[in-house]
This record gives sequence, C-alpha cells and structure tokens, in this order.
Amino acid sequence: MKMTAAVMYEQGLPTPYAKSNPFRIEEVDLDGPGEGEVLVEVKAAGLCHSDLSQVAGLRKRKLPVVGGHEGAGIVREVGRGVTRLKPGDHVVMTVASGCGHCRPCVDSRPALCDTVGASRGAGTLANGLRKLSRGGEPIYHYSGVSSFAQYSVTVPGTLIKADPAVPLDVAAMFGCAVVTGAGAVFNSAKVRPGQSVAVFGLGGVGLNSVMAARISGASPIIGIDINDTKFPLAKEVGCTHTFSALDPNLVQAVKDLTQGGVDFAVEVSGAKPAMASANAITRKGGEIICVGLGASGEMYQYAHAMLVGEEKAFRGSFMGTGVVERDLPRYLQYFMDGRMPVDRLKSGTMTFDELNHNLDLLDRGEVVRQVLLPNG
Repeated sequence: MKMTAAVMYEQGLPTPYAKSNPFRIEEVDLDGPGEGEVLVEVKAAGLCHSDLSQVAGLRKRKLPVVGGHEGAGIVREVGRGVTRLKPGDHVVMTVASGCGHCRPCVDSRPALCDTVGASRGAGTLANGLRKLSRGGEPIYHYSGVSSFAQYSVTVPGTLIKADPAVPLDVAAMFGCAVVTGAGAVFNSAKVRPGQSVAVFGLGGVGLNSVMAARISGASPIIGIDINDTKFPLAKEVGCTHTFSALDPNLVQAVKDLTQGGVDFAVEVSGAKPAMASANAITRKGGEIICVGLGASGEMYQYAHAMLVGEEKAFRGSFMGTGVVERDLPRYLQYFMDGRMPVDRLKSGTMTFDELNHNLDLLDRGEVVRQVLLPNG
C-alpha cells in the first residue's frame, strides 16, 4: 500500500530544523502484514527527546528510516497466527517489549531483550524483516515501530491494548514517556511512602516521574529544570518544590530542604552538569536513577572514593525497567482514575508539515510533549 511517512535520510543536520528539514514527508510503500504481524492505522505519535537525539546524530541509526517510536492507533489487519489482537482494537505502540526467551526476558527485563536490541540496531522489525520501501529501495524501521507514518506494520509484542475511552492522542504518550518516566520511579527506584525524590528535566518523561512519585507517596518531590516556565505544570502534577538547575546554590538549597539530600535523584536529561548535580544532592546511601542518554560512547566522571564511602548507587533505567504488558495497563488505569493526568503534558498536536518546526520547539525546551496526527 502507499502511504505518507516522515523519512530521515541524514543525521546531524544543523538547527533550525525548519530549514535543514531532517524529516522529508514522502509517499512510501508498506507491505501488508505477514505471519505473526499486525497492520495498525497510526492515529497519534509522540515527539520525544529520543527523536531529537537521533536527528542530532548522537546515536547512529540505519538510514533512510521512517521515524517515530511512540504512538497509538487502531488495528486494521492481522497476519496468520496472531490471536491476541483483532481488527478494531485500540493499541499503544511501544519499544519496551521483548522476545520472551532470551536471558533478560526470562529475568523479567524485556527492555534489555537481546533479540529486540539487535533488530533495533539493524533497523528491522523484531522478526528481522523490513516492510518499508520507496521506489524499490528499502527503508528501515525505527525501533520496530516507525509511528511517523499513516500506517505501521509491526509485531504483536510492540502493541498493548488500550481502552477505547482513552483518547488516542493521549494514549500515544504512554508508549515511551509514561513507561520510561513512571517506570523509573515504580520499578527502578521502587520509591516508598515518605522517601524524597528529585527529578532533573521536566519534559514528558520527567513529569511522568513526578506523577509516579506522587502516587508512590514520596515527599518532598523536587522538580529541577533550566526552564522555569515548566514549574507551574510541574507543581500541578506533583512537585512540592521546584528549583532552577542554573541556581548556583541549588545543591545547598536541596540539602537544606531534605536534611542532607534526597533518597532518589532521577536524572532525565543526560546532560553532564545535571548528572553532577544529581550526584551532589543525593544523600548517603541514596541512588541516582540514570534515565537520560548522552551521545554514544560519552564518558561521565564521579569521585569514586565518595561513591564508596557514602554507599551511593548509580542505577541505569532503560524504558522504565519494567514489563510493559504488566505495567502499561496499570498506568492507563491510573489515567482513567485521574491519578496520572498524562493529558496535561500534551503541548499540542501537529501535522506532517509542522514536524521539523516542532523539532525546533522541542530543542529549545518550549514544549513538553507534542503529538503528530498522521491521519489528522
């Protein structure tokens, strides 16, 4: 079938992206679903900082590639052997699933799946196949999802059923922002009532960490960002205190507030100064939950003697360290119950023609989560 999609042919183009146009809006070919595959009409796709990192070339991908790794849509066709899904089902599209058989999957850590990880790097679906092309030339899949398109063929493991009562432009944000941010608190940190949490970076992922911290009973919940225009929303969804990351007295102010430092510092930006501050405000015996990704191969420094002497821990958290089939339905229910107002994080919607311009808005920190409506 023919469809419209956003294709990236080159990484590392300069800003403003509205001029360099890293995504080209083109008509591409999509093969129908084969055995064990599903065709989804994409109704919404979130624009994430991970997309921005890929555009900037911080982590290399097979090119050309149809972008997008977070989305929601409606199942239109299923291939032979697919029994869990049927046409008409509303689904969230996510990259956090696994094969179910490798060592990480057996250990209930599907986000670290060897098979899915290899396919992600190869630009294929989890089954090793490609379904996209243009003019007879292959186009790669982004994390097995490629939601910046009118349709997507993927495997059932990337799709989680959603209640049709959840608006699809909200459901899309659950595929990455929610599972990553909330999971960092629920699964990686395992925050208990009364423990203190600081979140560095109050974008879509960070604000989901804030909401999860509130649900967990954390106190205080401290939001930290370089952009203080995000503070009112951060307080609305759960922060008890907010501080500018640029405040030279940040570390002392947080230590004074928490009598020595926070139990958990959730670092979402991946920036070296933020990591240094996260380490500095964490109490003895506390943990720094590392969510943000820097460039591939980039090295970070810490004082090893202090790490040992204060028994701190750096803990990586990829896609929320969870089991998406278990966690995502629970997070959707939190939204339905009003406990996780993910809809408040949506800065607006866009069409294909606005995609590159909205990359600039995200790059400047002027928005939280923007949602592409491929068929809107």
